[in-house]
Amino acid sequence: MKRVIFSIQHVLCSFDVIFGGHRPAAHLKDRFMGKSKLKIKDLKKLNYPSDVARSLAINLMAQYFKHGSKQEKLDFLAKIKEHPEEFHSDPVWAKLAAEFDEKPSLKERKEVASLRETGEFTVYGRKHISSNAYLQMEMAMRLPIAERGALMPDAHQGYGLPIGGVLATRNSVIPYGVGMDIGCRMSLSVYDLRPEFLNRYAYQCKTALKERTCFGTGGELGIAQEHEILDRQEFSVTPLLKQLHGKAARQLGTSGSGNHFVEFGLVEVREEDPFGLPPGVYVGLLSHSGSRGLGASIAQHYTQIARETCPLPREAQHMAWLDLDAEEGQEYWLSMNLAGDYAKACHDQIHYHLSKYLGIKPVVTIENHHNFAWKELQADGRELIVHRKGATPAAKGELGVIPGSMTACGYIVRGKGEDGSLNSASHGAGRKMSRKKARESFTGSALKKVLSREGVTLIGGGIDEAPIAYKDLEAVMQSQTSLVDIVGKFTPKIVRMDKN
Repeated sequence: MKRVIFSIQHVLCSFDVIFGGHRPAAHLKDRFMGKSKLKIKDLKKLNYPSDVARSLAINLMAQYFKHGSKQEKLDFLAKIKEHPEEFHSDPVWAKLAAEFDEKPSLKERKEVASLRETGEFTVYGRKHISSNAYLQMEMAMRLPIAERGALMPDAHQGYGLPIGGVLATRNSVIPYGVGMDIGCRMSLSVYDLRPEFLNRYAYQCKTALKERTCFGTGGELGIAQEHEILDRQEFSVTPLLKQLHGKAARQLGTSGSGNHFVEFGLVEVREEDPFGLPPGVYVGLLSHSGSRGLGASIAQHYTQIARETCPLPREAQHMAWLDLDAEEGQEYWLSMNLAGDYAKACHDQIHYHLSKYLGIKPVVTIENHHNFAWKELQADGRELIVHRKGATPAAKGELGVIPGSMTACGYIVRGKGEDGSLNSASHGAGRKMSRKKARESFTGSALKKVLSREGVTLIGGGIDEAPIAYKDLEAVMQSQTSLVDIVGKFTPKIVRMDKN
């Protein structure tokens, strides 16, 4: 992707158009370089028609007009809206001006392509899967870009693709097929420590989880951190990523809400040297989280663009895609990969801070994404874009982690490379009831009894994440024996979650 850096002199050329070929005086230039900032509500008052136009306007003004009164900025943006044709050749403002060219509304525009009548996909553990998740996968397979699909045994209804859905497409990426939490992943650190460590140092482990982790939307650790991810040049490639860099720095090493967690537990290695350790029971630290506000903002931004550039029937709007040969598709792909690397960096920092606090070092790390899209070669030689929305990569020999609930054991698995599943497996047990239903069906005292019975200490957490809300992971694993081998087991002991 080509990127052009504009000097202030270049930007001021734009005024030649606005002011009839006369560049504004120096004092006017200074005012345009002021500190006033525009907000979304300001653009709405100007009747800027879409999130894309408003976002472009704010990003461009922040990048090129850092000074000047708010009214001068609004007058300038109003000029672009009223006379977009005057800016079509402007290197800075052409893209924004294009948002105001006359074009039919989404209702008037013809659909990009008609949906197909049907599309075949492979299902694993059908008896565990609700009909609404199955219907969502059927809809995904009706897309004209869809080539192959699979549904994992933990599947349940989501937005766009069902959670547990795997979809392969031709040279196209679906932002909602990846999901809002780009790069949501598992990370397991294994320590060469005996199980007694967790009993002897239970207080220190709980203190470390309380003081060295942070959960929830907008959560920040509040300490300065260094990591190479923050120096990545991709943060300067698009206005959106440049805008999100500060938030990424502040949220580094934190976790999300919902089913995200950080927990100490016991790791049982079942096979002889499956990942560098002999059979036995070790201490482990397992985390589950994603790319925080960075990923969510990327997902929202490019989903809106996809829906505006790829109109689909109402029932399939969440499945709008971006062509990877188009500028927007290239931007999303770059941003998605950065968000995935950022998610890994967050886990790296979580494990680093906790290990340092306790004075221990891991001997093995096992990790994997389960909300992402990959370019993968198929058996027939074609390269397809494989979306895994809540599905674990399971290529032959590939290690991954499939967690249980806050009390249920999870598993370390090794992929078998099953072509029918597009080299995928489940990413957990999968929900069997909504959060609302879980809160209505369970009580705090009942949850405490379950935790006590299972010998689990819970810090934070809520009834909506109670084990009753999830399917039986043992049954799910039985439905995917053709997809993965179990080589290890993780038993949670001290669990930290957001207080829902």
